[in-house]
Amino acid sequence: MAQESSQPRHHPPARTGPHRVVVLVDENSNPFELGCATEVFGLHRPELGRDLYDFTLCSAHPRTAMRDGFFTLTGVAGLDAADTADTLIVPNRPDTDVPRRPAVLDAVRRAHARGARLVGFCSGAFTLAEAGVLDGRRATAHWQWADSFRERFPAVRLEPDVLFVDDGDILTAAGSAAALDLGLHIVRRDHGAETANAVSRRLVFAAHRDGGQRQFVERPVPRIPDDSLAPVLAWAQARLDAPLTVADLAARAAVSPATLHRRFRAELGTTPLAWLTGERITLARRLIERGEDRLDVVARSSGLGTAANLRARLRRETGLSPTDYRKRFGRG
Repeated sequence: MAQESSQPRHHPPARTGPHRVVVLVDENSNPFELGCATEVFGLHRPELGRDLYDFTLCSAHPRTAMRDGFFTLTGVAGLDAADTADTLIVPNRPDTDVPRRPAVLDAVRRAHARGARLVGFCSGAFTLAEAGVLDGRRATAHWQWADSFRERFPAVRLEPDVLFVDDGDILTAAGSAAALDLGLHIVRRDHGAETANAVSRRLVFAAHRDGGQRQFVERPVPRIPDDSLAPVLAWAQARLDAPLTVADLAARAAVSPATLHRRFRAELGTTPLAWLTGERITLARRLIERGEDRLDVVARSSGLGTAANLRARLRRETGLSPTDYRKRFGRG
């Protein structure tokens, strides 16, 4: 699955302050993904009582024209700010056939060499590949550019039909809203499920879409809008400790299991069982973060059944045992 991550190959130098996220903006960059990065990593978080990241925008030139000349970006840091990043978000541009500036590629290479985490939104995968840091690595990009990406960068293990790929110290997302999915995944990885849920609530965005979900789901607009899945989702989330099945969800929605499956695919891009399992794992993570140290209680309360199943699911999702997860994200 695309959400399962390998361990980072490098470790950035220790910092005394918050983790520093730097967004490198290049000529013709997309404003939307820039906005996504700012929303997730750049805003103050009074609801959490602390700021999660030290956030900076930088560019190779004092004036940078954004995509299609919509506006010109000024007043941001110079390119040397990229050399201080713990996480560097690379430029994403629609003109994927135009080479990136050598100075930008050099900044990406330097960041990778010293152990910074690299993130590419949408066509940002082209920037990473052109810098040479994706050879032999897993990555994704917008489905529209999959063929051209493969042709130009055959050494990269492209996964074109997922929302995002976490390959440890290099993470890539498909276009547009998948940047928010990956951003929240990074927050979850850095600060835990509880904090990621708080950020998603502020964004009024789905807290967790698995990276392995499909980028592009055929969803023609109906003449009469179908009822939303929201009521049955809320009903299930309130009963995760119960032995719920897909048949139970279908009965609650007053549809057949086959119809429910089609609606989940259309609205959420996943299956009812995968969604239910993901919600159970998220609840288990939140219980551990809140201080519950009895694994049998966590497993039972989240509907995962046994402590053994909880251990296996949590390690598959996070790469951590329950004990290590508690040490990293638990209270105190």
